[in-house]
Amino acid sequence: MKMSQVLKSPVVTEKSTALQEQGKYVFKVDLKATKWDIKHAIEAAFNVEVTSVNTLRTHGKVKTYGRNRSQLPDTKKAIVTLKSGDSIQLFEGAAV
Repeated sequence: MKMSQVLKSPVVTEKSTALQEQGKYVFKVDLKATKWDIKHAIEAAFNVEVTSVNTLRTHGKVKTYGRNRSQLPDTKKAIVTLKSGDSIQLFEGAAV
């Protein structure tokens, strides 16, 4: 898998910003991405050292719009733990 396709977007929520104090960052990633792919994509994109990667998949909810039912797409998130002392500047300047 190409490294440019692995990372989709950062997840900026109240819970994910609380994890930043522990050196953990949350990203939405491609459904087919492996932990190895995610680790190398983060290291190449942000020039940091990754110590661990935890992933979770969520199934899309079924939503009702009037009489119509549709299903939202499945998603995959990765919680990336960095080596102590490293940080990603993308999240540091985020205003909430």
